[in-house]
Amino acid sequence: MVQIKPVGDCGALVELGDSIREEVNAKVMELNRRIHEFSVEGIVETVPAFCSVLVCYDPMKTDYDAVLKVLSRLSESLEGGTGIRGRLVEIPVCYGGSFGPDLSFVAEHGKITEEKVIRIHSSRDYRIYMLGFLPGFPYLGGMDERIFTPRLNSPRTRIPAGSVGIGGEQTGIYPMDSPGGWQLIGRTPYRLFKPEQMGKPLYEAGDSIRFVPISQEEYKEIKRKQEKGWRDGS
Repeated sequence: MVQIKPVGDCGALVELGDSIREEVNAKVMELNRRIHEFSVEGIVETVPAFCSVLVCYDPMKTDYDAVLKVLSRLSESLEGGTGIRGRLVEIPVCYGGSFGPDLSFVAEHGKITEEKVIRIHSSRDYRIYMLGFLPGFPYLGGMDERIFTPRLNSPRTRIPAGSVGIGGEQTGIYPMDSPGGWQLIGRTPYRLFKPEQMGKPLYEAGDSIRFVPISQEEYKEIKRKQEKGWRDGS
């Protein structure tokens, strides 16, 4: 049941469900696509989330009633979406050690070995349900329940950029240095957030991420090439 409600004086929230499920999120992404394709006058930004789309509009160009009318029409017949999937983005990850200080805890919590945690975590593609918390932070769904792990009781004050973590039933990547409470199991050498490129990350909501295990030597080599690219302006 689609519900549309006002948010402040220049926003509308379209709710398409109340649970984190791929079929619900597919409708979210399809509605978001329709809004941009239709080029609704006055709409300045959309923010797709797990089960909803926040639509921000310019009150000098339109009003809530006009936006509501358009969103109601665009929300019709969303069942199943278009079937179009986003891109698959491979992210190399060096698991464990100083890069993944909580890998042993995740293994202990699941009563499995650290090697099995790595195999399980890197054995499937994860849908990006939404970006949030930090610019470019992907909330990924579809993790194997064998490695579900609760967040830290006391969040860390600083987590290095590129850290891959587990928080409850989800996994994600910290695109920049920040505080955080997820269990850290590895780190990618990729630079995921580039403010000089208008903050556009390597991926967007609706895409999928596949984690690819790499060694410390491979991590250092990829990192070296990345840093050379930054210095060269690429």
